[in-house]
Amino acid sequence: MTSPARPRRLALVAAALAALVLSAAQFAPRPADAAVFDPKTFTLENGLRVVLVENHRVPAVVQMVWYKVGAADEPRGKSGIAHFLEHLMFKGTASVEPGAFSKVVARHGGRDNAFTGQDYTAYHQTVAKDYLDLVMKMEADRMSNLVLTDAVVDPERDVILEERRARIDNQPTALLGEAMDSALYRNHPYRIPVIGWASEMAGLKTADALGFYKRHYAPNNAILVVAGDVSLEELKRLAQEHYGDIPRGPDVERERVTEPPQLAARRVTLESPQVREPTLRRNYYAPSATAGATQHAYALEVLSEILGGPTGRLYRDLVIERGIAAAAGAWYSPDSLDMTKFGFYAVPRQGKSVEDLEAALDEAIARLLRDGVTVDEVADATKRLKASAVFARDDLETAAQVLGAALATGRSIDDVEQWPARIGAVTAEQVNIAARAVLKPEGSVTGILLPKPAEAASATPAQAPAQAPAQTPAKTPVEGAPAGAPQPSQPAKNPS
Repeated sequence: MTSPARPRRLALVAAALAALVLSAAQFAPRPADAAVFDPKTFTLENGLRVVLVENHRVPAVVQMVWYKVGAADEPRGKSGIAHFLEHLMFKGTASVEPGAFSKVVARHGGRDNAFTGQDYTAYHQTVAKDYLDLVMKMEADRMSNLVLTDAVVDPERDVILEERRARIDNQPTALLGEAMDSALYRNHPYRIPVIGWASEMAGLKTADALGFYKRHYAPNNAILVVAGDVSLEELKRLAQEHYGDIPRGPDVERERVTEPPQLAARRVTLESPQVREPTLRRNYYAPSATAGATQHAYALEVLSEILGGPTGRLYRDLVIERGIAAAAGAWYSPDSLDMTKFGFYAVPRQGKSVEDLEAALDEAIARLLRDGVTVDEVADATKRLKASAVFARDDLETAAQVLGAALATGRSIDDVEQWPARIGAVTAEQVNIAARAVLKPEGSVTGILLPKPAEAASATPAQAPAQAPAQTPAKTPVEGAPAGAPQPSQPAKNPS
């Protein structure tokens, strides 16, 4: 399984789709303003929402089960329990031996994995159409029949602790991200890493996992998304056969605390002997698609497209024209259930100081807020975003990923289907209003990653430099996300 890292932008459709354009180029595109997936949906009597995206190009299917519970829903003092339970879901039932789930999928030529985020936990399999019945049977089985004992729980607790040491404690960029989140979110559970704090992870018990499982893992708190070579009639029959008799669970209200007003700019500096070149990051407290001033969400997506990437304004300014940075960009993730982040990142060019780089970034942001973006910049950005959505339907896992994440975080199928049209309607004025509403010093955290001073690092063997991410995500999912979806920086296969 993987660990926290920093993907991730599920911008309803666009963010997960950039990698698909080349692979899908062989297919004739649909009109840019057409609906994205044309899904069909129904709900079983026990409350399970089922979504189908038909795609008959190849005889394959993807099944994803999303639970509307993530790290931000954990009991106080039990950080990491959502991710821990995700590991334990591979430990078997009365009819499936511990570790056998993934082996059965692999034996039939498929692949499977799972991932945990702040707002959801998801399990997915990709198999030939003929084996959809098999994976649905196994997934439904562990939805209600998971067997946990100390004999399997205690060793797995050591696994997640080692995962934290390898993926977080030994990764300066990950440690900086944790520190920045803890500074930006002073009260909200997004300040706590998805994988958890080691001191609390070490105390997680079998009873904690079972209690969390019984409270949250139920059909009325889940979404089943199937994409691929299956008809609606077939899916209705299979869903009813395998999931229909699972009892409805308790209705769980998500209780999220309110974040106090953002009143002061914050700074976080981390020094490490593992770092050879500095990195500069800045995150701003921002509305998501479902929280805060949601009217700015589409405009912020367009703004991040204008600023970020190898053709973006920041790269041209700081890397090409001024030559002060080796890399620079911006990102935004609107897919959080609660308030999210708009972020910048930059790496100074060799011989340039991080102080000068920060001053240049400040100038670029000030110029953006003073002069705004142009009509042409918005037109180019929306064209690129809409083009990426044209190819979304051609990847089964992306369809399941985008729809599942949207429904698990309070959005609707219509929000996904209308995304190209809504992005296309964004104006330069709306982008400028959104930028001025969000990019305020008092709502920011600046993070700086520095090499350890030579005298302090002399006793520590030099290690490879920590690299700045090509895109810094807004949320921290862990576990292996499906291909075509935003990926954790250190994905790994479930070891169960």
